[in-house]
Amino acid sequence: MKILFATGGTAGHINPALAVASYIREIKSDAEILFIGTADHMESRLVPDAGFDFKTIEISGFRRSFSPSAISHNIKTVSRLIKSSGESKKIIKEFAPDVVVGFGGYVSGPVLQSAVKLGIPTCIHEQNAYPGITNKTLAKEVDTVMLTVEDAKKHLEIKNDCVVTGLPVRGELLKADKQIARTMLGIPDDKYLVLSFGGSLGAKPLNEAMYNILLSSAKSGRYCHIHSVGTNGSEFLEKFEKDGFVNGKKGTVEVRQYIDNMDICMAAADLVIGRAGASSLSEIEAMGKASILIPSPYVAENHQYHNAMALVNRNAGFIIEEKDLSDKTLSDKMDELLGNSSLLKTVEKNAKDMAIKDSREKIASIILSLAEKHNSK
Repeated sequence: MKILFATGGTAGHINPALAVASYIREIKSDAEILFIGTADHMESRLVPDAGFDFKTIEISGFRRSFSPSAISHNIKTVSRLIKSSGESKKIIKEFAPDVVVGFGGYVSGPVLQSAVKLGIPTCIHEQNAYPGITNKTLAKEVDTVMLTVEDAKKHLEIKNDCVVTGLPVRGELLKADKQIARTMLGIPDDKYLVLSFGGSLGAKPLNEAMYNILLSSAKSGRYCHIHSVGTNGSEFLEKFEKDGFVNGKKGTVEVRQYIDNMDICMAAADLVIGRAGASSLSEIEAMGKASILIPSPYVAENHQYHNAMALVNRNAGFIIEEKDLSDKTLSDKMDELLGNSSLLKTVEKNAKDMAIKDSREKIASIILSLAEKHNSK
C-alpha cells in the first residue's frame, strides 16, 4: 500500500499530517509513505526528521495586493503553478500511490488536482472553521473531505463525502494529569493558574495587554500565572526584569520566552489565554480548558475568528477581538470567569464535549479505506 501526503507552509498543517502518517506506519508496517512539500518551508525539515521520504515541488501562494512587488510575485506564482502541476504528475506516476491526502497549504492544490485527473482516490483535511482557498477548490473534486469542526461545512461545496474527524492532538497532552502537573509546577491548591501565550513567535498586542495584569498579579498574588512572550518578545522580558522579576519570576508570576513543557502547563491551567489556531483549540478542547481567545486578524480569511466562534457559540470559550483588547478588557474577562466557579466548570465541560480524541484513528481509517478500495480494483 502506498500513501502520498501533500502539505506544507505552517506547523498547523504539517504536524497533524505527521501524526496521522506516524500512526499509519505503526498499524500498517508495510505501508509506503511519501510526502510532497516545498524546499523553503518547515516541512523540508520536519518531514525528514520524522523519518518519512520527502520530495519537493516549486509553488507559492498569491499575495493580495497591487503593489509592484506583489504583482511581480503573483506573475511568478502563476508560472510556478503551471510548473508544479507537471512536477506533481511526474512524482505521482513514479510513486504510484493508492491514495493521495492533502492537509492544507497551497502545495496541496497541484498535487491533489493531478491525482484527481489521474483517477487516484483523494481526500483532504481542513483544520479551520473557515476553509482556505486551496481546500475550497479541492472540496469540489476530491473523494472525501475531512473537517476539524462541523462549522466548516457551510463554507464548502462538497462533491462527495464529508466527515467531521477533529484534529490530532499530541499524545502527551491527553495523558497529562492536572494535579500531578500542578505539583510539578509548584502551584498551591488555593490558587487558580492562568496560562497565556501568543504562539511560538509571540503576539505583541497580547504581551502589551498582559504587561500590567502580570505586574498586578505579581504584587497581589491573586492568581498564579505563566506567560510566554515568544521569541519576538525579548523587549518584554527586559521590561519585566526592570520591574523586579528575577529569572522571569516574581511572586506568583512566571514570564518565559517560550513554553517548552506545554503538556504540563496546559494540564495544570484553570484558564488558557491565547490565539485561536486550530491546533491550540483542539488541545484546549481535548484537555477541557476554559479559554479567552484573541484571534489573530492577520491570517488568511480571518480563519482564527471563525475557529474561536466555534467555541463561543457552544459556550465553550470566550473571545476578545484584537481591536477590543486592552489590559482592562482582558482582566475584566479573567475576573468574570475565575470569579464564577460554576461558569468555569460549565465552560470546561462544554469545551471537553467538543473534543474528538480519536481523531488520528478516524483520519487514518478513511485514508486506508480509500487505499484499499483502489488496491482491490
